[in-house]
Amino acid sequence: MSRVLVLGSGFGGIATAVALRAQLAEGDEVMLVDRRDDFAMGLRKTWGILGISPIAYGTRSLAALAPRGITVLRGEISAIDPAGRSATIDGEVVGADALVVALGAQSAAGDIPGLAEHGLNAWDRSHLEAVHGAVDAFRGGRVVIGIFGTPYPCPPAPFELAMLLAERFDARGIDAEVTVISPAPIVLPILGAAGCAPLDARLAERGIAFLGGRPATAVAAHAVQFDAHDPLPYDLLLAVPPHRCPPVLVDAGLAQAGGWVSVDRATLETEHQAVYAIGDATAIPLASGMPLPKAGLFAEKEGEVVAARIAAGLRGGAATATFDGRGACFLEMGEGEASMISGDFFRDPPAVALSAPSAEQRAAKERFEMDRLARWFGG
Repeated sequence: MSRVLVLGSGFGGIATAVALRAQLAEGDEVMLVDRRDDFAMGLRKTWGILGISPIAYGTRSLAALAPRGITVLRGEISAIDPAGRSATIDGEVVGADALVVALGAQSAAGDIPGLAEHGLNAWDRSHLEAVHGAVDAFRGGRVVIGIFGTPYPCPPAPFELAMLLAERFDARGIDAEVTVISPAPIVLPILGAAGCAPLDARLAERGIAFLGGRPATAVAAHAVQFDAHDPLPYDLLLAVPPHRCPPVLVDAGLAQAGGWVSVDRATLETEHQAVYAIGDATAIPLASGMPLPKAGLFAEKEGEVVAARIAAGLRGGAATATFDGRGACFLEMGEGEASMISGDFFRDPPAVALSAPSAEQRAAKERFEMDRLARWFGG
């Protein structure tokens, strides 16, 4: 009997575990480990903040994976030994024939002085109830959506949040000014300046200011501070905190301090045989010098490639599946419409474009979530 250990039950981890279970022999074990006991897609954050649809509607218990033949272990991962293909979980060392690291990116609000005290973390599911309450109670003034570090998961989402917030305020007759700040010089660098133009126009139509090239250095009560610019006052600060590779991966030697896990971009294998890393914990450089965006669909596709490679290896066959760098993510634009950012990210230069907004793409976003939840969890 063989065992595959999947660390992390986010988008990539669950996709990997489900694909493995479908391809391995019945006697082989697929073990999924996380300190959480449930799953919800990151795309639901904006819906939860604005009260469009509660987080609970898209949340599924990991226990539902057990009847599908996946061993779910809830516990804290305190150490990883990539050379030995093992992890220490709640003090017990668990070994495997193959190891998949899918631990995501960790919020690091403490890296910006004052951010945790004065801002609301809009990127951590455990904070969303408080964020929703603050937005619901807001009655006017300036809302700042602050991007406090790059890269971060789901790059289009701060602009989606800004447009839907502005739409909500207009509908309720609330006099509010929405501003997005970012250390990046343009809204979505992966698109290039020309590719960003339609999004720039949509933001301008809604009166949303974008202040790029502004890395924040600190947050005070009612003001974001910068080194090279005057402080920016706010009445409500919704933060995209800096994100970092989980320390357990740095301690394991899989990532350098301040960096991310390096993998072969085609196979997702680390420098250790039969040890793979997928999703937001990784950094895959593109020809443009930028990293592959941290998005759920990429994690899913990476996980399916890794599952196919592991299954082939355990059967004694040749592993031929590769990740091609193609993918997409949704960007809601308001008025019941959404666009898609999609393309071939591994081309030189990356061929990435923003589609025209439509109601059909907004509906496709809902189907994207529900289809995967049904496929993974049943029902």
